[in-house]
Amino acid sequence: MSELHKFLFDGAPVRGALVRLTDGWRELLQRRAEAGGYPAPVTELLGEMTAAAVLLHSNIKFAGALVLQIVGDGPLKVAVAEVQPDMAFRATATVTPGVDAAADLVQLVNVHGQGCCAITLDPRQRQPGQQPYQGIVPLHDADGHALHRLSDMLGLYMRQSEQLDTRLVLAANDEVAAGLLIQRMPTAGLGNLAGRGHERSEADEDEDFRRIATLAMSLTRDELLRLDADTLLHRLFWQEHLMRLEGPRSAPRFACTCSRERVAAMLRGLGPAEVESILAERGEVDVGCEFCGQHYRFDAVDAARLFLAQAQQPPGSDHVQ
Repeated sequence: MSELHKFLFDGAPVRGALVRLTDGWRELLQRRAEAGGYPAPVTELLGEMTAAAVLLHSNIKFAGALVLQIVGDGPLKVAVAEVQPDMAFRATATVTPGVDAAADLVQLVNVHGQGCCAITLDPRQRQPGQQPYQGIVPLHDADGHALHRLSDMLGLYMRQSEQLDTRLVLAANDEVAAGLLIQRMPTAGLGNLAGRGHERSEADEDEDFRRIATLAMSLTRDELLRLDADTLLHRLFWQEHLMRLEGPRSAPRFACTCSRERVAAMLRGLGPAEVESILAERGEVDVGCEFCGQHYRFDAVDAARLFLAQAQQPPGSDHVQ
């Protein structure tokens, strides 16, 4: 079962989170396998993106979706990972044939330096005129050097855009998508556990973060994918005063927000002429969800009902079935 663990380091301004996506991640890949699946490097990157999106959303109080998206100029054209407040996740990628088995982030999405990444916070209930918040993540460091790992890219973004020192370790294969996040907390404000009982200097706090971050970055890809949460956290931080945060929270799980009603609304937006054109060419309208692979089919009768005024619809036809 997929897991999300959050923790603090008593006496140090540092927090962390560990995620392991297992059954939900395998379900996501299985659904995509029916359409041909993904090359191994794309599976790895998409899994890392999904684990990272869960970690980032778990650290904020936000009633909406966090969307991590990469648009590439290489064989990977677009990759998207989306996480809801209840930790329901979904992800998809569009890729051209011929991906090199050893391709890294640059070779997948930034071959000509035109790739970009965005983190979007999309409120569940938008106020009038409210737009989603979006931050752009650079695919290069401050000196213009291309970044070869998603973890480095996101760490740079959190440091530059959010002023939070952050370290991420990410890994994925076709069985597990996992990630570890270590983040420095502001020392001012309610709920801060740093310096409990005595004042500590900024140099001491810097040293705390460096020490814990160094331990975290010693984690190997194999350990992250293979070890259970208790073993992993003990192996890394057995000399630290780690405090696990317990309490009600949703375990990460695969879930898609697509529905026949949403597809029907999309078709209404196309207009009757466009829908009738598709029907004339294909005999039905077949819309497949890129995230979960679910297909929604509308024949001529279904399509006609889409554009009937509510008052004209026959009894029991309030929703498209």
